[in-house]
Amino acid sequence: MGFVLLALVLLILPRFIGGYYVHLATMILFYAYLGMAWNILGGYAGQFSFGHAAFFGVGVFTSSLLQIHAGVNPWIGMVISGFGGMLLGLWIGYLCFRYGLKGPYFALAILAIAEMLRLIAVQLMSQKYPLGISIPMQGDSLIRFQFSDKVPYYYIILLMALVVLYLTHLIERNRIGMYFKAIRENETAAESLGIATFKYKMIAMGISSFLTAMGGTFYAQYYLIVDEEAAFSSATSVEILLSPIIGGAGTVFGPLVGSSILEFLSELTRNLLGGYSGVNLIVYGIVLIIVVVFLPQGILGGLKNAYRKYARTEQ
Repeated sequence: MGFVLLALVLLILPRFIGGYYVHLATMILFYAYLGMAWNILGGYAGQFSFGHAAFFGVGVFTSSLLQIHAGVNPWIGMVISGFGGMLLGLWIGYLCFRYGLKGPYFALAILAIAEMLRLIAVQLMSQKYPLGISIPMQGDSLIRFQFSDKVPYYYIILLMALVVLYLTHLIERNRIGMYFKAIRENETAAESLGIATFKYKMIAMGISSFLTAMGGTFYAQYYLIVDEEAAFSSATSVEILLSPIIGGAGTVFGPLVGSSILEFLSELTRNLLGGYSGVNLIVYGIVLIIVVVFLPQGILGGLKNAYRKYARTEQ
């Protein structure tokens, strides 16, 4: 019921807000979508990733280059990008999970791979596209995934976010979600119970990387300009994981809650302190420290724990 109500509210929202706030709502949904994609691997399966920019960057560059040089429709490019990101994710997962990398070692390994891809992209871009890749505007068309107004982009990312939100709900309610949580809580114990931990970690990695790469294609079509720093930088990885961590990793609505808080804070600091570059990052840091210290399971995780304690005292 809550899912349907949320969907209805978000569907009619553009009727009551102007262009600036449509852009803000689009960015909230965009980072919520990326956070939900990260959450499947990092929140539910417990494989904390500092390098999701690798998959995001694959999505950004694959669809853009296919569109410019081969005339591939961006919708088709989005699917191809998703599979490209998934192949990269499965390759990384195989190398890391097969040889027992977990915890901080896995996080650092995937961060190193993302940084390596960034350096490769910097070298290639400096030779062929020193000013970035500009996607030509070919008209206001759903087929071409290009619009002169922000509202169609809002509805596209809304649909993408709702699909992943429902997918997360299904994962949480089914056996695969139980296996993910068992691996997250204690991988050794999960193995002793007969759970194929390698298989399910690979499944989580495949789903997460596929969805993240598709988000990269949306980003490219929304801004129509691509550069390696926005695609592969560690700052992008941090932005992706902040939403679920602050909202509540391993919860269905956590990434949406975290993204809403972060984007509103970001816009507020830009409006109030626009002359001071990087203030929004300082605010992100302060919020993250507060959440980690006082709500280590995120806002929704903390509320769930508080409700459980209250229910016990009432009994």
